[in-house]
Amino acid sequence: MRSPITYHLAHLNLAIAREALDHPCMADFVAQLGPVNELAQASRAFVWTPEGEEGGSATAVFGSELALPNLSVWTSLDDLHRFVYQGLHGQVLDRRSEWFEKVPGPAYVLWWVPAGHRPDLAEAKQRLECLAVHGPTPHAFTFTESFAAPEDNGL
Repeated sequence: MRSPITYHLAHLNLAIAREALDHPCMADFVAQLGPVNELAQASRAFVWTPEGEEGGSATAVFGSELALPNLSVWTSLDDLHRFVYQGLHGQVLDRRSEWFEKVPGPAYVLWWVPAGHRPDLAEAKQRLECLAVHGPTPHAFTFTESFAAPEDNGL
């Protein structure tokens, strides 16, 4: 009998910057990137985020140099929710309209992945598109309408 599969939660947040990151109007946002990313990586439920082009080219996948996708994997829906909406990230999120255009369709998506799987931006974009077309399903969902991790039947 094989051991059960453990699932982790993948999260994509897509922002479309009003200007390039080196533009003066983006300075406050850019100044908070490091501290917010450090907090995420120090969170007990944080598992992984791609570094550099590990997840693919944001420009190639999303078709814009202003696309700022943030892809990460977590162990807990509740811990991710707390990180996103509270503390420093929550404060930055409250100011998003200063730095970002409104994304047509959903701005984020969640989905379960087998532990150890490292999704890329192409997979994340497909999940975001699925959410936009079908609404929340076990394949692609939101904090508001979430789904439990799949059960492993040992097959």
